[in-house]
Amino acid sequence: MVALHFPKLSVLEALHRIRLLYVVLAVLLLVGLLPLALAGTLLSRRSADELRAIEGRYQAQLVRDKARQIELYGQRYRDVVSGVARAFEIAGGPRFLNDAGYDARLQRTLQDDPNLIALAICPVKGEVHRAFQPDLIKRAEVDQRVGDVLARMSGRGVIIGRPQIIRSGQEMAMTIAAPVMNADEIVAAVVAVVSFQEVFKAVQQSSAKSARELLDAGLPVVFVVDQNGKAVAHPDASIAFSEWPMTDLKVVQDWLETGAQVQSALAPFTLDRDGRATPMLGSYATVELDKNTLLGVIAIQDEAAALVSVSEMRTQTLFISLLAATLALLIGFYFAEKLTRPVRELAAGAQRIAAGDFSQRVKVPGRTELSELGSSFNQMTDRIESFVGDLQRSADENHELFLGTVKALAAAIDGKDPYTRGHSERVSRFSVAVAEGLGLPEVETERIRISALLHDVGKIGIDDRVLKKPSALTDEEFEIMKTHPQKGYKIMSQIPAMRDFLPGMYMHHEMINGEGYPQRLQGDEIPMQARIVSVADTFDAMTTERPYQRAMDLEAALTRLKSFVGTRYDARVVAAFIAACEAGKIRPGVTRVNRKQSDPRSDSLPTLPATPTPDSVLAVS
Repeated sequence: MVALHFPKLSVLEALHRIRLLYVVLAVLLLVGLLPLALAGTLLSRRSADELRAIEGRYQAQLVRDKARQIELYGQRYRDVVSGVARAFEIAGGPRFLNDAGYDARLQRTLQDDPNLIALAICPVKGEVHRAFQPDLIKRAEVDQRVGDVLARMSGRGVIIGRPQIIRSGQEMAMTIAAPVMNADEIVAAVVAVVSFQEVFKAVQQSSAKSARELLDAGLPVVFVVDQNGKAVAHPDASIAFSEWPMTDLKVVQDWLETGAQVQSALAPFTLDRDGRATPMLGSYATVELDKNTLLGVIAIQDEAAALVSVSEMRTQTLFISLLAATLALLIGFYFAEKLTRPVRELAAGAQRIAAGDFSQRVKVPGRTELSELGSSFNQMTDRIESFVGDLQRSADENHELFLGTVKALAAAIDGKDPYTRGHSERVSRFSVAVAEGLGLPEVETERIRISALLHDVGKIGIDDRVLKKPSALTDEEFEIMKTHPQKGYKIMSQIPAMRDFLPGMYMHHEMINGEGYPQRLQGDEIPMQARIVSVADTFDAMTTERPYQRAMDLEAALTRLKSFVGTRYDARVVAAFIAACEAGKIRPGVTRVNRKQSDPRSDSLPTLPATPTPDSVLAVS
């Protein structure tokens, strides 16, 4: 029976096929969800931009306010020191410093102002008078600071030194000095060491949180750096007291580059936080204590934490969108299922027809166009089933006719020689058993059956005097006999329908070691069809009686086949052949004939060498 093949969807085509249900659901999602998602995205983006701008303005204003606050603080003590110096000038210079109670008055001045850590009156000629808070600073450091600032004094004008840590205590302080003039001559100097604690309070923003906690909360961290980029005031006092360099922050680098040229600016940057690049909002402002002493007020803020409200808005938008999508899916699925179910029924019916199953009909209830389509589809199925049945019967008849023709041709060939009658039919039966043992596909097994039936078709072109000669062939006759594969190939290759059966006809006398004919192929060059027919052909020749040989029993024949493995025959084919014999699928066919005369070939077969010579009887069986 010839199988009818219907087109099926390949895996790739199935993957690319889109169900109508999904299309309907996708349309519902696009119509219902896309506008909502788009509006939410645009709104959150605009809110983020607006909030970022607000945070930037707030931060810029914050650093400007802190800078102004520090400048006022510095100006306050500039005025204090300048006032003391002007008082000395009005009093006529430091002549009254020799008063024994003057040091005590300086000490009371310190007590009245807790931000004054030390105060010194330094005449050009005479003894230095000083007062200081001994629990915060030592006399030696007071003298050192006084000496440093006096070295910079060269005329009128207040001098303010860079804020520095007091070595003897956890305190940051700046030194302020003003000259006492007599005409254009400096006769003395007033020097004050002023605490920087008020600046620390300013940058702490009334919060007990650490800098990390402030950043995590989305709050700005404000700190002050000097012209070297070192922290002189910070919410974490340990950073300032260690004079930690802050130049790894780009916003600090930007301030150092601009200096006094820009009073304040926004400077967004990226900071590596816990191994993650984090966008930051940054701004800076310049504090001018004097022309030579500048400080930078820096503010930094985690942008994501600052814009957390926008993230919450996006989360809410996403939640609402998902909720809307879920509702759209549920409602859409219900209606889309009702709409697409008839279409799926029709598609399933078409697939069953494509697979050759005409036993079922589609059921499309209702009075819509789809119901009418279902009825028409069922009518089409009935007609196709009838047509395919007729076609199948015609195919079966043609196949049987073809097989009958092939068998008749094989019988006619075998009939030319009374000693080989039934040979082609047996070779065909043996070959099919081997093919099934090897697990070959049904289509290939059928090809082997036909090829084996026709394997000796070329003998139709061999002269009867050679083909039916009961005695040994001469070398010339043997060469003529060896041409039957080419003759068979030449006859059958002219018929297109015979193309698949040619290997067994043309190559069944090839040997694995390459010593066969007609092409001297070897190994895998020989098609499997030819390898199987070769073993079946030889087995039948060995187990049937001929005028020039006696039939071998089964065990002897199988032993001989094994001896040819690797030289003449394929090991897998011989193994499958032996397994078929053991399973009872192959039984040797014995044809007894009357020997008219003895022939040297009759007793030579059992003693053939492992590699048969070209003139052996097996070479032309």
